[in-house]
Amino acid sequence: MNASFAPAPMLLNEVRHDWTRAEITALFALPFSDLMFQAQSVHRAYFNPNEVQVSTLCSIKTGACPEDCAYCPQSARYDTGLEREKLMAVEKVIEEARAAKASGATRFCMGAAWRSPKGKDMPYVTHMVKGVKALGMETCMTLGMLDEQQAQDLADAGLDYYNHNLDTSPEYYGEIITTRTYQDRLQTLANVRKAGMKVCCGGIVGMGEEENDRAGLLQQLANMPEHPESVPINMLVKVGGTPLADQADLDPFDFIRTIAVARILMPKSHVRLSAGREQMNEQTQAMAFLAGANSIFYGEKLLTTPNPEANKDMQLFNKLGIKPEAYEVHEDEGEQEAMIVNKLQEAQLDSMFYNAAK
Repeated sequence: MNASFAPAPMLLNEVRHDWTRAEITALFALPFSDLMFQAQSVHRAYFNPNEVQVSTLCSIKTGACPEDCAYCPQSARYDTGLEREKLMAVEKVIEEARAAKASGATRFCMGAAWRSPKGKDMPYVTHMVKGVKALGMETCMTLGMLDEQQAQDLADAGLDYYNHNLDTSPEYYGEIITTRTYQDRLQTLANVRKAGMKVCCGGIVGMGEEENDRAGLLQQLANMPEHPESVPINMLVKVGGTPLADQADLDPFDFIRTIAVARILMPKSHVRLSAGREQMNEQTQAMAFLAGANSIFYGEKLLTTPNPEANKDMQLFNKLGIKPEAYEVHEDEGEQEAMIVNKLQEAQLDSMFYNAAK
C-alpha cells in the first residue's frame, strides 16, 4: 500500500449545511480519481447509480428581459437577433402540457423571461398552474424574482417546484449581472421555501470565474437550510451579441469536478447535467454520470439551442447500462437562456457553443 495515499474522510450518510470554503476547495483539489470515487460512493448511498431523471423543456414567454445578465440572449440590452415572443395563452399552455403528458411526461415546467412577474401576469400564470395540475401532472415554473405574496399565490395554485439560479459565487456575481443583487436571488428562494414549494437552484460555469468561485457557488447551495431538491449545473452556451460570446472554453475536467463536488455536498439532491450538453461527447457525459449527475434534458432541442437527439441519448444509456428514472418536463433559468440560441441564425450557432471534445 502506498503510505502517501490519504484521501479526505467522507461520511456517506452525513448531510451537512455548514461547509467551509476551505473544505470545498480541498475537495476540488483532490486527485481526480479520489474525487470521483468519493462522489460515486456518495451517489450510491442515496440513488440508484444506473438511473437518470429524464426531462423535457417548455417556455411560455421569450426575450425582452430588462436584466443585464452577461450570458443571456434574452436580455433586451444585447443584439442577438432573438425574436421576442409574448406570454403564451393559458389554453395553449394547457394544450402543450396535455401533449407532454401523452408522450409520458409527469412534470410540466413553464419558464418566462421576466425580471419578476407583474401583477397583471399573476392570474394568467396561476391559471396555467391550475390547468396543468388538473391534468394530473406536477408543475414547476421559473419567472424571475418573487415576493412573498407572489410565491404564496403560486403555492396556493398548486405549484410544486420553482427554479431560481444563483448563477455563480457572491464574489464573482457582479461581473455577470448588475441589475439584480445576490441577496435578491436568496430572498426569492427564501420566499419560495416559506410558501412550501420545492426548490430548483444551481448555476453556470465557464463564465470566466475561478475555481474558488465554483466552490463559492456550491457553498451557497450546500449551506442553505434545506438543499435544493434539484441542482442544475449549466455549462455556458456562448451567444453572439452577449458580453460572454468570446469567453474561453472551460476545461471539461473542471466541469466534471464541479459535478462531483456538488454531488458530495448535496447527496440527496438531483444534480442535473444541463445546458452545454450538446457539445459534450459521450465520454464526457459518461464521466458526468460517474461523478454523480443523475438528471438530463432529453429531446432534439432545449427550446432554442440544440440538444443531443433523443435516440442518441438512448443509445448512450444503452452503452452505459442506464435507464431513465422518469420522463418529465422541466426547465430552469440557466437552461432557458441556453435554449434561446436556436432562435438565432444557423450560421451563428456553429461558432458559439462550448466544445467539450477539444
